[in-house]
Amino acid sequence: MERSPVPRRWADLYLTQGPNLVALLLVDAVALLVGVRFYVDEMVDVSTWLWPLFADSPIALFLAILSLMVLVPALGTDLDAVPQNRVLAYLHTLAFVWLVKMGLWTALALGLGFDRYYPAPWDFFGIIVTHLAFVGQALLVPYYGRTTRGALGFALVLALLNDVLDYGFGLHPPLRYEPDLLLPAGTVVLSVLAVVAAARLLPRLDERAG
Repeated sequence: MERSPVPRRWADLYLTQGPNLVALLLVDAVALLVGVRFYVDEMVDVSTWLWPLFADSPIALFLAILSLMVLVPALGTDLDAVPQNRVLAYLHTLAFVWLVKMGLWTALALGLGFDRYYPAPWDFFGIIVTHLAFVGQALLVPYYGRTTRGALGFALVLALLNDVLDYGFGLHPPLRYEPDLLLPAGTVVLSVLAVVAAARLLPRLDERAG
């Protein structure tokens, strides 16, 4: 049964064909580098050790790349033949949650700061569209990834902890405005919604699996 709103034929096209999968990985890698460059250019006063907690969108892309790399050994086979185990279930769950959360968070954050970003076409529409593509990629994960209750709980704890660090300790992505209570509240809602979406869309790992 198809759980994702993305048609199965599209998933097969992008995930089982070598050139298309490589192209998707390259797009993610370039986007990751662009994201890191954005954070470097901002040069906010954040310790290098805290960057994994600060560079939220690049982390989402990094998790997405790791998740997709699992498909490389299974190229040319059916997606149902992709290896599954509990470690991979945690990886795929985190990748799904971070992609959905950061894709939607960017639209929320820029929407709330509309007057600081619009009318520059790229600064507003371009950034929102490219980040909403994160959600599109997340919707491919149910075709090859699995989840468990433990993975979902772990993802929820990490997502909420990230929200506390972002707004309690100033580690949220750089913005052109100082967020009020609406953005932190909306971010927490997105964390919960992303995990709920993972629970609904990602198939559960067979308890007999490794």
